[in-house]
Amino acid sequence: MSETIREFFRHALATLAYRAAKTMRDAPPGFADFRPGPTSKTPVQIVAHMGDLIESSSRAAEGNPSWEPQAPQTWEPECARFFAALKSFDTFLASEDPVKGDLRLIFQGPVADALTHTGQLAMLRRLAGSPIGGEGYNVADIVVGRVGPDQTPPDPQNEFD
Repeated sequence: MSETIREFFRHALATLAYRAAKTMRDAPPGFADFRPGPTSKTPVQIVAHMGDLIESSSRAAEGNPSWEPQAPQTWEPECARFFAALKSFDTFLASEDPVKGDLRLIFQGPVADALTHTGQLAMLRRLAGSPIGGEGYNVADIVVGRVGPDQTPPDPQNEFD
């Protein structure tokens, strides 16, 4: 395989987008503020943090590492901010601009954290009474460069409870 780390990283971002879109799509009313326990983060707080993570990842790759968390907005704007951050990062990685940060460290830190939070959103959907189906992700329609919320819906043959 001759894929570069940069190309593989773009695939990782597309995978994150696919999985996150699935957890955010058709969220029921009130889900954004669902709290299973008194100290639990709400889904909208988690999505805001995911946006912060991807924005900081992009800045680090461009050579300007900084952590600049934003106050959570409402559900739709936070989901849009997360996908806009993915798009910005993917666009940078698709360019010829030099990567000035260590992509391995960016993946193992903030990007892996965003994947973890995607799993938390899936669990919160189930706890809130609106579960998403399981899926054979190894055959999902994940495409490098497709990092927005409009992902191909899963093939029903690949979904399960």
